[in-house]
Amino acid sequence: QVQLVESGGGLVQAGGSLRLSCAASGRTFSNYAMGWFRQAPGWEREFVAAVTFSGNSTYYADSVKGRFTISRDNAKNTVYLQMNSLKPKDTAVYYCAAEFRPAGGVVVTTASLYDYWGQGTQVTVSS
Repeated sequence: QVQLVESGGGLVQAGGSLRLSCAASGRTFSNYAMGWFRQAPGWEREFVAAVTFSGNSTYYADSVKGRFTISRDNAKNTVYLQMNSLKPKDTAVYYCAAEFRPAGGVVVTTASLYDYWGQGTQVTVSS
């Protein structure tokens, strides 16, 4: 089992920034690719960003490319999502997820392929 705990959400004005963190425990963190997803009320959960087990490769949804940055620190068992130039449409509950993938440069954007999920953290962007 892998336990994931997100933090860093909150209320911010449009144009502002937030940094989300996701702390992992339970298994070898560096064996997992990590992803961030979000879900707004009435919408399906959508992919935001992902990073490979090593941190060498990242992938972003078009809607956040150039504004969000995903990174990881395997020594701290933590993955981050730096969110800049936030927009009201970024308002959602943000979830981190782990997929067992200890090798390769492939990142997965499909939520159903992830093995473990955190409880989510609310991000609200006011206009």
